[in-house]
Amino acid sequence: MSYIRQVIAFKPYFLDFYLNQSDKVQEKIEWTLELIRTTQQVPEKYFRHMEGTKGLYEVRVEQGGNIYRIFSFFDKGNVVVLGNAFQKKSQKTPKQEIDKALKIMEEYFDEKDSK
Repeated sequence: MSYIRQVIAFKPYFLDFYLNQSDKVQEKIEWTLELIRTTQQVPEKYFRHMEGTKGLYEVRVEQGGNIYRIFSFFDKGNVVVLGNAFQKKSQKTPKQEIDKALKIMEEYFDEKDSK
């Protein structure tokens, strides 16, 4: 199978969250990430740009009535970098989670630029 995008995790931010989820949630996350890797036009239901942010996207996962979000951003056009993730408990995405995602994105590019 050929990939349209590469999906990578930056530091332990995403993996710490992922490893603390049930098998069913992990399976749904994997399914959604595979969709992002292999689908040219990913439906907005699963992957969308965050309004009012510079380059921040959210991977959208629903499982068993629960909603999960994984913040991500692009590097080199076709590399999706996964940052922090959380279980969404209200309609509005918590500002502190968005701020954390923006800091992770800044940290990623600062480290990349310093190499």
